[in-house]
Amino acid sequence: MAFKLILVPIDGDAAATRAIDGAYLLAGRIGAHIEVFHVQADSKEAVPLLGEGMSGTMIEEMIELADKDAVERTLAARNAFDEFCTKNGVEVSTTPPAGDTVSMSWRQDVGREDEHVARRGRVADLIVMSRPGDTAERPSLMTLHAAIFETGKPVMMMPPGETTHLGETIAISWNGTAEASGAVASAIPLLRKANKVIALNVATEKSGARISIDDLLAQLAWHGVAAEQRTLSPVGKHVGEALLEECAKINCDLLVMGAYTHSRLLQIILGGVTRHIINNAKLPVFLSH
Repeated sequence: MAFKLILVPIDGDAAATRAIDGAYLLAGRIGAHIEVFHVQADSKEAVPLLGEGMSGTMIEEMIELADKDAVERTLAARNAFDEFCTKNGVEVSTTPPAGDTVSMSWRQDVGREDEHVARRGRVADLIVMSRPGDTAERPSLMTLHAAIFETGKPVMMMPPGETTHLGETIAISWNGTAEASGAVASAIPLLRKANKVIALNVATEKSGARISIDDLLAQLAWHGVAAEQRTLSPVGKHVGEALLEECAKINCDLLVMGAYTHSRLLQIILGGVTRHIINNAKLPVFLSH
C-alpha cells in the first residue's frame, strides 16, 4: 500500500516542528499529502479530576487557565503549520494532488488528543509523531500508544533534534514475530525507495522457533528489495540498547520494527524492547503492531 495520506498530530510546542519536518521529508520521497491535526484540549473534561473541597471560584479559575493554555497551544500549532507551508512553498489543499507532489492541509478538533488521533488515524495511511519526551512535553505517550494500538496503521516516530535524511538507509529489526512481519509488510513502499536495506537478525532464545531471516530476504526480493543481513546477539545487554547501538554503527536513518510483541501492560510495567526504543531512539522509527 502506498502512503498517500500522512496524519501528523501536533501540539503547540517544539515537537510539532519535528513531526512536520519528518512527514515532509518522507512525503518528498514518495509523493503524499500531509494532514496536520491539532486537538485542542477541552477544559471541561478536567472538572471531574479536580480535588474535593475546592470552591467554585477556584474551579472556575483553573478552567479559565486551562482554556487560556489550550487557546495558546492552538495558536502556536497553527502558526507552526502556516510558517512551514510558507517557508517550503507547500500547496495547501484538501483534495488529492496531481502526480507525486507534496501537499498539506490543516484539521482541528476539540477533546482528548488520544481519542481523536485513534479515530482519525484509522482513515490515514501512516501516522507521524514526535518521540514523547518528559512528562511535560507533548504529544503524550498515551497518544502514541493510541496511534499504535487503536488505528491499525503504522506509526513513524521522529526523534529529538533535526532530521536531514529519512529512508535512505533502512534497518529492519527482525525476530520472526507476527509484529515484525507486519511492520516489514507495511514498510514495503519505503524499503523499495531506500538506497540500502539491512535486516538485523535479532538472535534470542525464542527466535529459533520463528520465521527465519532467510525467508524474510526471499520475501523482500519479490518486491525488488535486495537486503543485506546481519546477526545481532545482544549478550549481556538489553535488546533495545543493542539494537540502537547497531543502528548507530551502520549509520541508518530509519529503523523498521514490530511494536509491543508482548502485551502493552506487561512492557509498561516490566520494560521491553519497544519501551526502550520509544524512550531512547535518536533516529526515526517505523512502528507497527
